Amino acid sequence: MWRCTKFGLVGNVVVVFVCSAGMSARGAQYSVTDLGTLGGASSVADAINSNGAIVGEAALAGGQLDAFLYTSDGMQDLGTLPVGAFSAAGGVNASGEIVGQSTGRTEYTHAFLYSSSNMQDLGTLGGNSSCAYGINDGGQIVGAASFSMADPNQHAFLYSGSGMQDLGTLSGGSSSGATAINNNGEIVGVSEISGGKSHAFVYTGGSMQDLGTLPGGLNSQANAVNDSGHIVGNSDVSAGVQHAFLDVNGSLQDLGTLGGTNSGANGINSGDEVVGWSNTLSGDEHAAIFVGGSLEDLNALVPANSGWGLQVATAVNDDGMIVGFGVNPLGQQHAFLLTPTPEAGTVLVLGVGGGGLLRRRRGGR
Repeated sequence: MWRCTKFGLVGNVVVVFVCSAGMSARGAQYSVTDLGTLGGASSVADAINSNGAIVGEAALAGGQLDAFLYTSDGMQDLGTLPVGAFSAAGGVNASGEIVGQSTGRTEYTHAFLYSSSNMQDLGTLGGNSSCAYGINDGGQIVGAASFSMADPNQHAFLYSGSGMQDLGTLSGGSSSGATAINNNGEIVGVSEISGGKSHAFVYTGGSMQDLGTLPGGLNSQANAVNDSGHIVGNSDVSAGVQHAFLDVNGSLQDLGTLGGTNSGANGINSGDEVVGWSNTLSGDEHAAIFVGGSLEDLNALVPANSGWGLQVATAVNDDGMIVGFGVNPLGQQHAFLLTPTPEAGTVLVLGVGGGGLLRRRRGGR
């Protein structure tokens, strides 16, 4: 069920669609910044902190993918663990501490913490591999790690400086993974349950609680949680169909789609602005905004002449700055930053990506 792969829980190739959206009646609400690459062809932004620091992964000239940090000084290559050939950053806290995964002296990925220009290997729970997906302002890190050399399954972990704590699984499950942690220590993610299904969970007070699914669903996954304990993710609603959800006080709200089949939510800020993804009626992947109970195409809220096709929004900070990836005016898949213009109001945001369940659309591989 759980695989430790780049850009989320299950790696999938990104299908690139160039959007051609008309302007909303509300006009441009965001400016678009191309974050560029590390010399190669593509990049994806995965997270943004309260200070506007952005992390993700980008291609080098030779094709290797490395984790990056983007600030006002531009894009910085964070490198890899020793002798590594790949790295990806998944989270950054207010202090600028960055977590992610990297290969090192073996073919297996290990979770890392990047702090003070040093990349630290966080190890595993006893097996071969691990990945870190989130870090809070207190430096607590969550992710997934294998716990046995003989067992490929992984368990959600919490790392707080003294090693990894195994968070276990929901009843009947053999694998799990944690995707995010808020500043109150509440952890969310996905766990296998009996029957081979997978459910979103929240871990709080020393126990893992099953969040269930949207009506008609068998599987779900939580991807982010804010400091109010509001959770977002995706759940299937029927065979082969998944929708984004927002969970407030244990009640999952279906956020719908842009007219297509699938949607999912990737992030949430303190104002309950939610970022994720959705298909359009034609099946394309468009960034979108959820306002007043309906979705609006995020491509329609940037200048009409931007030349961008915004595909997936991956994170939003408390200032409403949104990061993700899309097709730039030159037809390249690049990470982007959307910055609210003075005219922009407070909105609930959804970005886009399409596809199957248990797919945290933060890029593809």
